[in-house]
Amino acid sequence: MTKVSSVHVPVRVDELFARRVAPLNDLAQQAAEVARTCHAMAERFHRNGKLVVFGNGGPSTDAQHVAVEFVHPVIVGKRALPAVSLTADVATVTGIANRVGLEEIFAHQIRLLAEPADIALGLSADGDCRNVLRGLRQARELGMLTVALLGGDGGTIAASGFADHVLTAATTDPRVVKEVHVTMYHVLWELVHVFFEQPGVLDPGVLR
Repeated sequence: MTKVSSVHVPVRVDELFARRVAPLNDLAQQAAEVARTCHAMAERFHRNGKLVVFGNGGPSTDAQHVAVEFVHPVIVGKRALPAVSLTADVATVTGIANRVGLEEIFAHQIRLLAEPADIALGLSADGDCRNVLRGLRQARELGMLTVALLGGDGGTIAASGFADHVLTAATTDPRVVKEVHVTMYHVLWELVHVFFEQPGVLDPGVLR
């Protein structure tokens, strides 16, 4: 037991940290796929594409976080890149949900706002969000690069094949999924910029 301010806590602090170890170690094992994902994203940005990000609930705020990281880099001197969150406009999201249903809130926006050169990044803590799945499917049909950040075993989204690149947080604990996803998209942001800073890495045939 851990004693904090004379109050006994039923869960040891070291156990709380231990829950994070395996998912982060698993993420490190996905390093090659992370590199391929970032290279593919850098290629799209190089061709004047933009990043389109979306998710539900907590991941909806992650989508906004990702977008602002790219549009307004926290590290001075890093290149600003175009990005938009499909969860930021409450009027649009609720209007689409009211008219055609929650499953279409991302697919509808992608159909109208995105271009084939763009990148679709969908976030789902359990891999089973139907509107994220529909968004990725619409993006694939449009010719966009599709990336999914998922939890657990990737769920129906990973199984669908609509994502060109899938990165998973190997845990069913939604809190830990959230934490690993934050690490994931910060790494994506950083490596995309690394590719821009290295001459020749965007040439055809690199990291294939």
